[in-house]
Amino acid sequence: MRKIILLTLLLALLTGCILNPSKPEETQLIIFAASSLTNAFMDLADAFEAQYQEVNVVLNFASSAQLAAQLIEGAQADIYASANQTQMQNVVDAGLVIGRPDIFASNQLTLLVPKDNPAGIARLADLANPSVTLILASPSTPIRVYSDQIIQNYADAAFAETVYRNLASEEANVRQVVTKISLGEGDAGIVYTSDLTPDIAKHVTSIPIPQENNVVASYPIGLLTQGNNPILARDFLLFTLSNEGQAILTNWGFLPKQTPLGTDANT
Repeated sequence: MRKIILLTLLLALLTGCILNPSKPEETQLIIFAASSLTNAFMDLADAFEAQYQEVNVVLNFASSAQLAAQLIEGAQADIYASANQTQMQNVVDAGLVIGRPDIFASNQLTLLVPKDNPAGIARLADLANPSVTLILASPSTPIRVYSDQIIQNYADAAFAETVYRNLASEEANVRQVVTKISLGEGDAGIVYTSDLTPDIAKHVTSIPIPQENNVVASYPIGLLTQGNNPILARDFLLFTLSNEGQAILTNWGFLPKQTPLGTDANT
């Protein structure tokens, strides 16, 4: 009887193996990316996974400064994509980047106001109007650095001082600025043009900043020394630079890569 039971169990195990063959183990590719890249990198990850079906792309979005600090403190990732050179350089200086980072996209800034625009904002100069509730990102973020450059270079010191007196809130990243404006919790904010996504557009109005007052935000991407999959990481980096990758970025409002590393507005 014991032999029959053992044989039955063995057949059951073998049948289970045939009916439920084990799947190849997935390889994780961990990417730290600036919050402004959220939609674009979700699509990039999906397209990359379609080509590398054994790969699971894990995305971590936050402000570039927060991500850089996490990496320097020992967080593990394969790729870092920043919204400016300064935060990428901090990671480079810490010895965490393999080779030289590549510029893979660029961006510009725009004024964002609620759809009903209660403060009547029509141009950059209106940020200095009395009682305007201005929302900006925190000073450590790339979007705030770019915003400060625009505000401080627009007119004179008196204009900048007046604008900053209207500053009501400083958010952790640019997506939080977008959220507050879309909910009507502020009269105006300065964000990237790529932040005007379809789900946000119906709740806000974008007011262009004149080209002569705007800045070009260059986005560098680098391979990290603490990554577990350097070859796969390189493939993803090259994918962001490919025609398909660039088309995805353009679809989400990013401009083509155009500024060599070291010459963006935050140098």
